[in-house]
Amino acid sequence: MVTIKEIARECNVSAATVSNALNGRQNVSGETREKVLGTIREKGYQPDYVARGLRKKKTNMIGIIAEDICQFSTPAIMEGIMKYCEEKKYRTMIQNLRLYARWGELWYENESAYRSVLDPVMQEMLSIKVEGLIYVAGHARVIRYFKEEMPIPTVMAYAYTHSPYTPSVVVDDEKAACDLTRYLISMSHRKIGVIAGKADNIHTASRLRGYQKALFEENMLYNPNWVHYGDWEKESGYRYAGEVVADGATAVFCMNDKMAGGVYDYFHEHGIRVGEDISVVGFDNQELAQYCHPGLTTMKIGLAEIGAEAAGILVEKLESESDDSRPARVLEKRVLCSLVERESVKRI
Repeated sequence: MVTIKEIARECNVSAATVSNALNGRQNVSGETREKVLGTIREKGYQPDYVARGLRKKKTNMIGIIAEDICQFSTPAIMEGIMKYCEEKKYRTMIQNLRLYARWGELWYENESAYRSVLDPVMQEMLSIKVEGLIYVAGHARVIRYFKEEMPIPTVMAYAYTHSPYTPSVVVDDEKAACDLTRYLISMSHRKIGVIAGKADNIHTASRLRGYQKALFEENMLYNPNWVHYGDWEKESGYRYAGEVVADGATAVFCMNDKMAGGVYDYFHEHGIRVGEDISVVGFDNQELAQYCHPGLTTMKIGLAEIGAEAAGILVEKLESESDDSRPARVLEKRVLCSLVERESVKRI
């Protein structure tokens, strides 16, 4: 590993001069600066950020802990975090817990298994002196791990905490579902069936409230029998598509695009034309939505915006001179979704 002293010897200058050139200080001549920086590029020198941080007691390092980077929402959230941090001159350290890859959905209530993976990662993050943490959840739920006694500022992305010291940035599921239902109503649909996610899921509950709110505002009765609870997977969309048809619905609101894909399969097999005989909308704007035939109208979640907002809240706290022992100024930030209109909805 190339050191500052080696660069200094190569350029026949002092180590302090190399450091000054690296840090853009004005007490280095232009000619010397160019010589030093050219040698640094040639030799491939990389600063030891951890050692520098220990000396200065400020690492400008933010830790990102992801429950599982294979969750569809996580990469875009992390990109939003990293882009913001890059712009603000903060470096990032990423740890992937791989919770879904390890245990599927069986770890949610298994506190000991969860802690067996998270605790060592937390210790490692603290040992390398990250200044703050952003925890990226795989789906919205209340996470109780992050309490008042967190030793460094922490922000939750895509989930909630009970702690007034740990702010959360989440998707505004309720407003998005309300807007999507209003869109179907604007296309003259009055019988709107729902294929929901799991009944005990926060996303499901919030999106169902949005659906109900839109019906209420349009003086339309809510019929609980028109809501069928799936499990977010394609198969459950297929399973309940026939029941939606039997209900007499002219449109079906699928609470994610995967289940909408199952609905498409059922309708194709039974000669029902999406966008002609019945309308379908999804949620998430996953890649498959644009490849459905016809293209699936859906709600796009601002995942990168969630990441950027989480990073912004954390950086503001790190750079603020206020007392860290006080509750967070922003406790919960909701990021809006946007309608992506394709060909799966017909005006009737």
